[in-house]
Amino acid sequence: MKKTLFVTDTFQRPIRDLRISVTDRCNFRCTYCMPKEVFGPGYQFLPKDELLSFDEINRLARIFNSMGARKIRLTGGEPLLRPNLDRLIAELAQIPDLELAMTTNGSLLARKAQALKDAGLDRITVSLDSLDDAVFKNMNDVQFPVKRVLEGIEVAEKIGFSPIKINMVVKRGVNEDTILQMARYFKDTPHIVRFIEYMDVGTTNGWQLEEVVSAREIIDRIQAELPIEPLDPNYRGEVAKRWRYQQGHGEIGLIASVTQPFCGDCTRARLSARGQLYTCLFAADGFDLRQLMRRGTPDSDIEAQIRTIWQARSDRYSEIRTENTSTGARVEMSYIGG
Repeated sequence: MKKTLFVTDTFQRPIRDLRISVTDRCNFRCTYCMPKEVFGPGYQFLPKDELLSFDEINRLARIFNSMGARKIRLTGGEPLLRPNLDRLIAELAQIPDLELAMTTNGSLLARKAQALKDAGLDRITVSLDSLDDAVFKNMNDVQFPVKRVLEGIEVAEKIGFSPIKINMVVKRGVNEDTILQMARYFKDTPHIVRFIEYMDVGTTNGWQLEEVVSAREIIDRIQAELPIEPLDPNYRGEVAKRWRYQQGHGEIGLIASVTQPFCGDCTRARLSARGQLYTCLFAADGFDLRQLMRRGTPDSDIEAQIRTIWQARSDRYSEIRTENTSTGARVEMSYIGG
């Protein structure tokens, strides 16, 4: 068995999590991620041969695992649009000491949850920005109904995915009035709602600081009706601050990248659908690992290249975010997931 050769960056942050985008396509047009003005009819998504193949993804996953990665999250775009995704999961599930997770918009979950479970997927996170049908349809911008996402969550829970994490991106003037509705609905269930401050990922969503609803405001809204208290983190680098209800059961999380940056503990590497390695969610440029594989570079040399990249990593965008930095070039969320 190959010995794990851990690597750390300039702030002594190791690689613990690898997020892999398996497609740049999505069937939603969420205004904060893939606005129709940019990703509308005629937009050219990546051709099939530019996507990482399953063999290439599996190969890179094993290299990252040998360097200390212990969790892989499959993202998109919408990952369930990638045909035969369960085949990839079955391959990745053979890697030792590895947790497999996936983030999905839930639109196809009811139909595909069983195959994902059978293939070896450990955890599911569902993006759901409101339980108010009109608000949700407005945010996904394709008139997709809430009830079908809830059906997917229900099916996934019945076959053994529990707890399921529910991600709600909160944007001022759009869905902040449905925060309490979300908290009430999932309270006393095994599932964990994570309220996420609206972030300036990418450059196409027109992000403005005044549209951010802070974690403190979200907590105050919930606290006014449903008393909550803080919990200790589960592990170093956990992005969500944990809270539990004082009455009844249930837990929520707050992801406050804007008002309470957590760069100091970030252990995430990201692979785009075309095989670019990004060392930060807000990075402008990636490093082409696909090219290395397709020209026959051996694993040892690819590992050495990743090691060099990670050892030079000094990203801490959220800690230095200003109105000026937020106007610079950044990779789109649909290319590297959340």
